[in-house]
Amino acid sequence: MHALPGGGERLVVLGVAESDAHAVANQLIALQLRDYGFAVVNLGVCTPLGDFADAVDAHPQAEAVLIGSLNGHAHHDLRDLPRLRAAGRLGLPVIVGGNLSVGSRTTEADLQRLRDLGVDHILSDGNEIVLLLDRLRSTGKAAELQHG
Repeated sequence: MHALPGGGERLVVLGVAESDAHAVANQLIALQLRDYGFAVVNLGVCTPLGDFADAVDAHPQAEAVLIGSLNGHAHHDLRDLPRLRAAGRLGLPVIVGGNLSVGSRTTEADLQRLRDLGVDHILSDGNEIVLLLDRLRSTGKAAELQHG
């Protein structure tokens, strides 16, 4: 089920990393999530990490932050994640997907660098988003990150 208890919609914050202007996948993911009944706060392309934090502050009912990157500069664009988290911001699961490294192949070292910044989940397939959100909700991981 994708509805919140009491009939409210589940909400996510979506956007494309700061140095990236690739809009098509962002729009397709927003449509997919809405088709599954999610409310989507779509920040669009070239979104600084601070804007994601501001959106979470404005929408405390959000259950996750979804950040796409196709230009391979995700690590650089997310470099402020540890600072924001230390300041008590972006306490939701941060889910990143797309082309996450410069070059033709993303290595385990590239993925580990993102995890080391505090990225909670890395997806290689946009079709996995709803399944992951449902899993996080059923295990209580979203609430655990936000409140614990």
